[in-house]
Amino acid sequence: MHKPRLHPVASFDINHLQYLDERGQASQALPDSATPDLLQSLYRQMNLARLVDQRAVQLQRTGQLGTYPSSLGQEAIGVAVGSAMATEDVYCPYYRETGALLERGVEIEEILAIWGGDERGQNYQHAPQDLPLCVPIATQLLHAAGVAFALQYRQQQMNEPARVAVTCAGDGATSKGDFYEALNLAGVWKLPVVFVINNNQWAISVSRGAQTASRTIAQKAIAAGIQGLQVDGNDVIAVRTAVADAVERARNGEGPALIEALTYRLCDHTTADDASRYCPPEELEQARAREPMERLGSYLRDQGYWDDGAESEMQREQAEVMERSLQAYRSKSPAPPTAMFDHLYARLPEALLEQYQELQARDSAGQESG
Repeated sequence: MHKPRLHPVASFDINHLQYLDERGQASQALPDSATPDLLQSLYRQMNLARLVDQRAVQLQRTGQLGTYPSSLGQEAIGVAVGSAMATEDVYCPYYRETGALLERGVEIEEILAIWGGDERGQNYQHAPQDLPLCVPIATQLLHAAGVAFALQYRQQQMNEPARVAVTCAGDGATSKGDFYEALNLAGVWKLPVVFVINNNQWAISVSRGAQTASRTIAQKAIAAGIQGLQVDGNDVIAVRTAVADAVERARNGEGPALIEALTYRLCDHTTADDASRYCPPEELEQARAREPMERLGSYLRDQGYWDDGAESEMQREQAEVMERSLQAYRSKSPAPPTAMFDHLYARLPEALLEQYQELQARDSAGQESG
């Protein structure tokens, strides 16, 4: 049988970026931006994110917080993303975002309030332009594309300064239609948006290999005609450098980018999960040896930028910050039950209005009897 002659029309490469290897040794010359002060700051912020996670899980286990998603082992991604953004940029987060939120100036007590069921926590005092946490999978990627369009329009039509939308998602989100639609729109309109994918190898209990046959997540950018890059997600320097470069290109009108950050989830998906039921223990143990805190800490100590005294002082300072934040969270007066209706519609439909009034009456009666 005659075989047709085929002619290649396009070919693509996906590159990988790493600066610190698993032992905390430089695998190439560090970027100029990686100053000792910056690296120390990133290390402190990763440690603070881990501390907040630990205390949040404890609060949940004692009935003082709702379901909570830890970022244990993934702190480098969130901290690096938040650090790489400019204050005026807009962050469109998903739910595993403690490190990024802290870098964006969100207060610890605001983060705790969110997971304690108080929506007022998402009215960020220091980052009011950022979007609330998004729990539905991948929908925040579409939100980010919409925000980026608005930012692009305001710059072009109203001569406002260039701003960028940055959004994050897990690897499972890249199997959703929302992901492809957002990337396609961003590519066609050359929107100022950066997509960062936290590839922690698990979409709840579904392994990466069971959810996609794609060799990398980064290559999914190719179909959208945008830049795709894979980075070592346990190397905070690599993640920050990649995101900062992508943000700057987007700000200069060079279009969107997709960054895949390779890491591993060292914890349950949320406090409602038991990862021991599906996560191979030997795989988890191997991943612990690659985690980001130990990696950066080893580098800082080797370079003489960190020692036991600095470590003890950091732990003491952050413990005090955490205790003050816990007090602020516990002392905040609860929102009225009717608050659940307040931001659904500009004007409540009749069916919900009736429920609102009934709940309002019950709450008033309860306060009078109390």
